[in-house]
Amino acid sequence: MLWQEQLHVLASFPSPATPIFNTRKKVEVIRVLAKAANLGAESNAKKANLSAAKKERIKLPSFDSNNVHIREFLSHQSGTEAMLNTRALQSFEPLSTDTYRCTLPKLKLLNFEAVPVVDLRVNPTDEDCMVEMLSCRFDGSEAVERQNSRFSAIMTNHMSWERDDSESYLEVDVKLKLTLEIYTRPFTMMPVSAVERPGNLMMQALLDRLVPLLLQQLLQDYEKWVHKQLNDDLP
Repeated sequence: MLWQEQLHVLASFPSPATPIFNTRKKVEVIRVLAKAANLGAESNAKKANLSAAKKERIKLPSFDSNNVHIREFLSHQSGTEAMLNTRALQSFEPLSTDTYRCTLPKLKLLNFEAVPVVDLRVNPTDEDCMVEMLSCRFDGSEAVERQNSRFSAIMTNHMSWERDDSESYLEVDVKLKLTLEIYTRPFTMMPVSAVERPGNLMMQALLDRLVPLLLQQLLQDYEKWVHKQLNDDLP
């Protein structure tokens, strides 16, 4: 209740005729205290921490050529576009040699429209490949964009490959963490667990459904790329 006490102190300030505080100084104090009140409210806000993870392993097709290994594909531009599923994006913009801005199709919720924008880093090596989300925001109206300060998200997708006897496998390990500020009723009246439990279940169900689908699509794109490479090598 500190900010309320500060407002009571403000109300007891001398009148404008008193030389200690003139009108301008009072306005400045009001602004400072209002800012402090907002900061105090934000620091005391409830926050829900949600998380989900999914591992999936899939057998890789075998090819005669060593130049079409999965690591070659993931290091190629075609592999990057497959990992980021650029066909489902509204736009795809390289920011640097390993960082990309992905704009998703517009979302409609009640009377609001929002465009998700995600910056991702792709780091392929000879051993593995890591896709990491650097930032996530929603573009739209002022009301929509105000929500960007009320959440944060972390996502990683670690891909690795291994050989087991005569078979090769690709494994993906996706981890997603989301922090949400709880600021609307009736959720502010509930324990944080009332938001976290169903939120975790929803996020886990989402990964359980999407990761296998994305892995299958990645495998199809890999096979198409291999066939193109082999055909281009024909005399």
